[in-house]
Amino acid sequence: MKKTGIAIALLSLALGVTAQAQKLTGAGATFPYPIYSKWFSEYSSAHSGVEVNYQSIGSGGGITQVTKGLVDFGASDMPMTDEQLSASPIKLIHIPTVLGAVVPIFNVPGVQDIKFSGDVLADIYAGKITNWNDARIAKDNAGTSLPDKKITVVHRSDGSGTSFIFTDYLSKVSSDWANGPGKGSSPSWPTGVGGKGNEGVAGLVRQIPGSIGYVELIYALQNKISFGEVKNSSGNWVRASIEGVTAAAAGAKIPADYRVSITNAPGAQAYPISSFTYLLIPVEPTDATRRKVLKDLLSWALKSGEGEVSTLSYAPLPSALAEKVIKTVYSLK
Repeated sequence: MKKTGIAIALLSLALGVTAQAQKLTGAGATFPYPIYSKWFSEYSSAHSGVEVNYQSIGSGGGITQVTKGLVDFGASDMPMTDEQLSASPIKLIHIPTVLGAVVPIFNVPGVQDIKFSGDVLADIYAGKITNWNDARIAKDNAGTSLPDKKITVVHRSDGSGTSFIFTDYLSKVSSDWANGPGKGSSPSWPTGVGGKGNEGVAGLVRQIPGSIGYVELIYALQNKISFGEVKNSSGNWVRASIEGVTAAAAGAKIPADYRVSITNAPGAQAYPISSFTYLLIPVEPTDATRRKVLKDLLSWALKSGEGEVSTLSYAPLPSALAEKVIKTVYSLK
């Protein structure tokens, strides 16, 4: 009996170690959280003993946690800069996963559709356009009755890849913005109120009549919030869609390390506020078992998970790029 009890105890201990070794932790971007949540849940369900815990804390938080070695992987919508990569004590690589759209959402009583040109969006966020019936908004929306109502600007309060994508776009279409707040995950916002995460921005816009914000497309759709068309670099008004995001990525020259911006991309159908989002993976493994699981998770996502992304209004990686990224995953130690 004693031998049996000891054997059971040892077996339980071994299983406990295995389970612990197969628990992956990640943190970062809220932009891809809906698809990551789906992927990680499905992967865990299909692989007994594996648990993937992902905290949606914003790209800035994800970069901080992965560079400090607090998580197995980070997630960011903005590529890390050369300076960030060189300063990180942990060497990292970028793995692009999906593409998505950032959309201008609004809560204007009685108005369902509004067109936004890039310079108008920049000046709204700069505090230069303060009313919904401003002549410049009205010019782009002939036939729409816009109220004489103050605009309440909503932006992110946390370090955000979604903010980076949005301000990267504003910097390309407005020299005043580029020379002022500029692009970044936490720019010095000239005006407005802040919400944490895409969820927080969506929640504030729903609550505040007269407000405008920016979120990843799925958050607008899930929360049933109106979002506007945006004028692209070809001068066409484009409503965010999988096709528009795919068109934005079509002409992109992808560097070997995958870090690239596709905002304000050329193309008649290209949606101008589009972006890749990335998983940040340590080059050197710290635990052989968890590393094996992480590699398998990444390859599963790229081979099987990509087929599910359109159900949540993301665009899959172009097939040629996906094949290249899979090879990068296989090459990890």
